[in-house]
Amino acid sequence: MLVFYNIDAPKKPTNLTINSDLLNQAKSFNINISSVLETALADKVRQKLRSDWLEENSDAILSYNNHIGSVGVFSDDFREF
Repeated sequence: MLVFYNIDAPKKPTNLTINSDLLNQAKSFNINISSVLETALADKVRQKLRSDWLEENSDAILSYNNHIGSVGVFSDDFREF
């Protein structure tokens, strides 16, 4: 998996507001809340970066797909399936 942020950056204390019952249950199961949050936050950031990239490049992607649709790809003559 590609890492899109500095995994060696120092940790920073952060205040959060969370449902107290959920927090108590997570603690009772010894769930590392910081690790879970970091993983979930990285996933959300990755999704946002991906959607932004797709939006920024949508014209180029459409143009490329139209070109391939009309001309094909260079290996079309060599495919055996």
